[in-house]
Formats: sequence, structure tokens, C-alpha cells
Amino acid sequence: DYDIEYASPWAGANYWPISEAGTEAAEWDKNTWPELEDLAKHHPEAGVHYQDTAIYNRSKDVDSSLGKYLAEKLKAEPWYKDVVPNFRPLSKERLGSQYSNGHAFTSVCINTAIYLPWLASQCLSKGVVFKRGNLKHVCDASGIHHTGRKADLVVNCTGLSASKLGGVQDQNMMPIRGQTVLVRNEADVMCSTSGTDDGDEEVCYLMQRAAGGGTLLGGSYQRGNWDSQLDPSLAVRIMKRAVELCPALTGGKGIEHLDVIRHGVGLRPYRHGGTRIEKERIDGVWTVHNYGHGGFGYQSSYGCSQKALKLVEEVLIPRSVL
Repeated sequence: DYDIEYASPWAGANYWPISEAGTEAAEWDKNTWPELEDLAKHHPEAGVHYQDTAIYNRSKDVDSSLGKYLAEKLKAEPWYKDVVPNFRPLSKERLGSQYSNGHAFTSVCINTAIYLPWLASQCLSKGVVFKRGNLKHVCDASGIHHTGRKADLVVNCTGLSASKLGGVQDQNMMPIRGQTVLVRNEADVMCSTSGTDDGDEEVCYLMQRAAGGGTLLGGSYQRGNWDSQLDPSLAVRIMKRAVELCPALTGGKGIEHLDVIRHGVGLRPYRHGGTRIEKERIDGVWTVHNYGHGGFGYQSSYGCSQKALKLVEEVLIPRSVL
């Protein structure tokens, strides 16, 4: 579904962690990498492929609000240097005069248009029954089990809707608006910068999706902004920054040589205090929460799922009494 409040289809998506070293979030990211790498190696039908990746950092971005959020990426040696393959510093020649440090490594990019249906097919092959509906309260989900019986447990992965769903109504949730441009042009590297000169809510990144999915150019990081409409001026700035960062996109020419497929706007489901993965009994119904992943849902997905699964097992699998 392409809905402004459903972030997944609009994402890049890729793996370049921003979680702080030594945190549980970093552990989730670390545990996700082997799964994404396995998909890139052995499951081309999933729409995940390897890409050489470069991160360019400017010292003047360190104290900006965006720089503080991306603090781990601004380090010369972030924690994930020991996780991803081929980690190496960028040479001074490659950095030029604009950037103070940077690093390169092998990562993955996900074609969400292929990957999301592939995930659904994996669920269907294991007997999962999908239902579509509108729920006012999280406990309502326990009453729509396909067997007709009440579900033993509900897993709440409602993203931004966690802010208004009855029984949850998490006021720590807020949208972070992202705007992108998808083009047919090909990029020789997946890359990003630590900031731009166009304001603290604008970012620069680009990534080529697997299986002919085009190259995604971004973007913006607009906190508390629910606007679903395209900002044409922002789109122009996004394209100009991308062409400057990666001249190979247009063979060294201007943005008029970008072959645009479409523009996109999505809302990242950000949560103050970080992703919530907890178990809770609500009106007699056990619920495991797994939401609030902000702009890092794909790159933490398997690690977060592993944590959520442990909580599900704690509820459903009785412990032996010694």
C-alpha cells in the first residue's frame, strides 16, 4: 500500500547504521546484517543486492541537530566497521576539500517494491492469513483471528498509528517527513553526506535499487511535518545535491539529464526515547510492541524481530517450575 503514514514502500532502503555504539539499538542493527547479507547472497528474488558505499562527513555538521542524530556515522571509525565487509577510510583525494573524513564499505540496497511482496509471500507460504481492517483499540486485533477464536497475543507494529491507537496512544511518536526522487539513471556508488548547506532538515543520499528499481535520491528530515504533498523547490535541491555528490548519475551534466520516474513523500515513524520493544498486558490481552523505528526500520528489522520473538515466547511458552 502506498500511504503517507506507511513508511516502508517509500524507503530507500539500505544498511548504514546510525545507532550509538554500545546500545541495544546497535545490537539490533548488528544482528540484522547477517540476514540482509544472506538475502543478497542467496535470494535474488528478494530484491536485495550489494552496493559499494561511501559516507562523506563535514566537521561543521557535528554540532547540528541532524549531526547529533547521525553522530555514529560522523565518526572516522564507527562501531559497524567490524560488521560490514571491506570497511576502509576514504582517501584525501576522494574526500576533497569539502569533507573532513569519510569511509567506504560494502552494504546492501533493497528494492522495496520487490522485497515487501516477497516478505508477504514468505508469510503466506507458512500459513499466515492476512486481513485488512480498521481497529480503534489494540485489543480489537485479538478478536479477528482467522480461526474465530480469540488470539492469545497481539503484536503491535503500527508505526505512526501507535500515537492514536486505543490502548497505546504513545505521545512519544512523531513523523519525520522524507521527500525523494526516483530516477532511471544509474549510480556507481551508494553514498550520503553528514549534512547540507540548505538547512538542518535537508539531507543528501542516493542508492540504486536492485533489479532495475531505479536510483533513489534524497532527501529531507523534517520533524513533526505531516505534509503529504510534494515540495517542488525541495525536489530541485535534492536533485542538484545528488548530481554534485555523484556526477556519474548524469555523466557530469546537470539535473536536466536526470530521467525522473516519480517523486515520493513518506513519514518516518520516529519515537522519542527510541524504538519500543516491550510486552504489556492491556485489558487482559498480552501485547508485544515493536514500533517507533524512525528511519532505520529495514536496517534494524531482523534484530528487532528477534527481540520481539523472545518476548512472545516469554508469554506463550510456560517456563518449567523447578
